[in-house]
Amino acid sequence: MRALPKLMVAPNGARKTKADHPALPMTLDEVVATAVECHVAGADGLHLHLRDKQGGHVLDAGLYREALGALRQAVPDMALQITSEAVGIYGPAVQRQVVEDAKPQAASVSLAEMLADGDKRAAVAFYDRCAQAEIAVQHILYGPQDLLAMSDLLGDGSLDRESLQMIFVLGRYTQGQQSMPADLDPFLEWMEQTCPAAQWAVCAFGKQETACLGAALARGGHVRVGFENSFWNADGSMAASNAERVREIKTLSDTLASQSENTNTV
Repeated sequence: MRALPKLMVAPNGARKTKADHPALPMTLDEVVATAVECHVAGADGLHLHLRDKQGGHVLDAGLYREALGALRQAVPDMALQITSEAVGIYGPAVQRQVVEDAKPQAASVSLAEMLADGDKRAAVAFYDRCAQAEIAVQHILYGPQDLLAMSDLLGDGSLDRESLQMIFVLGRYTQGQQSMPADLDPFLEWMEQTCPAAQWAVCAFGKQETACLGAALARGGHVRVGFENSFWNADGSMAASNAERVREIKTLSDTLASQSENTNTV
């Protein structure tokens, strides 16, 4: 199973449009062009959302296969992760089937959405099939309820602690969705007690996105950046492109790595 990318870009998400930012990619051609720019800027992974002809969120295995084919040609060294996000449109059964039919190398899956119909057995069977198909599932965790649900799955052996991949979403339920670095602490405290060997990443909302991702990098985590969550640079300016956000986080990551290396050699 492929390791979690160190710096993933989420260039559009499910809800935002060009009315929110003119450089937000909507069409497949725009997504591919953005992927190329972001890979050059330092992103080693792409979190993929697709839109229908009206610009709405869509989960469609055929469209995913088409997009993944185009992206593999354009950015062959980039990890490609599809989303299974419901956005109030799709139920767990459809979400699971789309992932299995699209056959991606990786998929982002909300634990809460997978358990929304109360069918834990179906969710666990889905995770098992993904593991057998070598589809790397990154579990999306938003807060305390998701941590309890994940503890339950790990506790009864439904999921493997050693191969676990997660993304902690900071500030999802805060006022105005403005994340803060301290939002990371409860997740890491839980992880240290429950699954310390797991691979984890962070995404964050609002003007503190860079600070939040820096906190994750400093504590050994991976990060996801991009217009799905925030348009804002650390200095308070609005980024002109997803690639600009990637460059800022790549520079921060390199700086932190250099500082750590210097400290270790003293």
